[in-house]
Amino acid sequence: MQTNFSPDRLEQDRLVRQANDILRTCVHCGFCTATCPTYVLLGDELDSPRGRIYLLKDMLENDKPASKTVVRHIDRCLTCQSCMTTCPSGVDYVHLLEQGRAHIERTYKRPPMDRVVRGMLAAIIPRTGRFRLAMLGGWLVRPVARLLPGPIGAMADMARKRPALRSSINKPQVLPAQGPRRARVALMRNCVQPALNPEIDAATARLLTRLGCEVVIAEGQGCCGAVVGHMGREDEAKAFARANVRAWTAADVDRVVVNVSGCGTTVKDYGHLLADDPELAADARVIASKAVDVTELLADLGPVEPVTERRIVVAYHAACSLQHGQRVTTAPKALLEAAGFRVVTPAESHLCCGSAGTYSITQPDLSRQLRTRKAEALETLDPDVIASGNIGCLTHLAAEVGVPLVHTVQLLDWATGGPQPPALDVPPKGRGRKDARAS
Repeated sequence: MQTNFSPDRLEQDRLVRQANDILRTCVHCGFCTATCPTYVLLGDELDSPRGRIYLLKDMLENDKPASKTVVRHIDRCLTCQSCMTTCPSGVDYVHLLEQGRAHIERTYKRPPMDRVVRGMLAAIIPRTGRFRLAMLGGWLVRPVARLLPGPIGAMADMARKRPALRSSINKPQVLPAQGPRRARVALMRNCVQPALNPEIDAATARLLTRLGCEVVIAEGQGCCGAVVGHMGREDEAKAFARANVRAWTAADVDRVVVNVSGCGTTVKDYGHLLADDPELAADARVIASKAVDVTELLADLGPVEPVTERRIVVAYHAACSLQHGQRVTTAPKALLEAAGFRVVTPAESHLCCGSAGTYSITQPDLSRQLRTRKAEALETLDPDVIASGNIGCLTHLAAEVGVPLVHTVQLLDWATGGPQPPALDVPPKGRGRKDARAS
């Protein structure tokens, strides 16, 4: 793609040079359109990666304020990165998108209700205590509030059960390895997981310590920064990243283990996010290189030997942030199979379920369409349980899927001597999608 950034801007601004390089990589082939969820749903060129690249090029190249049209189509992007998996030219779409979103945040004044919703999300979701209180309030008023249209109804619909009021596993501590220590690892504390499903972190800690890892819950760590980063709030995202880099550097760990794939994609990109930080750029690169999804670490540690073989059918839902953002595709399924589960994969496994962080709230109609499509693909497999590596996907799909949903690590913990995941206390295949939506 030909670009026309001014020589002065190219010389003076590293981000302008980055945008220029990314745009020049695109050859207009359109392969990305076939795997873009919003293009598959809407069929609009401007709701494809190629169309959005043209919009971003015009806005960034001319350094002009974002228009309503640009904002509408950029906001519809799920940041699923499926286009990057498909692209034969290696276009770094996600970093171009980040620049565009930051530019929108600086130059575009959103409608009042939009500003309120986005401000609430940025203030609440990255902070576990606030999120827990918000979910508790949503759970109390959900029977009425979920019927409201737009983002408010979508937020209330997230609160499908009372949030966990506390989670001891998430306080700063060091959990000793069982037997000889094989590694010292930090377990990232996610913002929403302790309130929505603290058993995921507990299962992760049990499994890692059982396999010889000393697990550190580091003092001072917090949100990865993805929520605010995807809203274009660049400074806030960097502040969260700096806090985490400092916490994990001080913890002196071999690996930073993440069991929420959306966070893992962000942490692995800290070297890029903090590239211009004079104090922490080098440490950020080190932390990014140490970051692993929990299934990557488990694969490195060796086969997960099952205590008792569980002859149940697991439909594996590949979260976009894991399969596209981190390119981790084989480890989760291989680990489940080695643990004695029969793993099946749905059609269109590359397409997003519509969760995508706050997308289910900011774009509720498109999100629901994608969820319905994914739910149908999963339930067609007639599984006993659905497993995924991202709390956002699990929570989102629970609104429509009538099959128990668990994190991959919960099944692995169960197979190797841990307790049965609480979700499996519900008889498998006991509810249909209609009943799931009504609950």
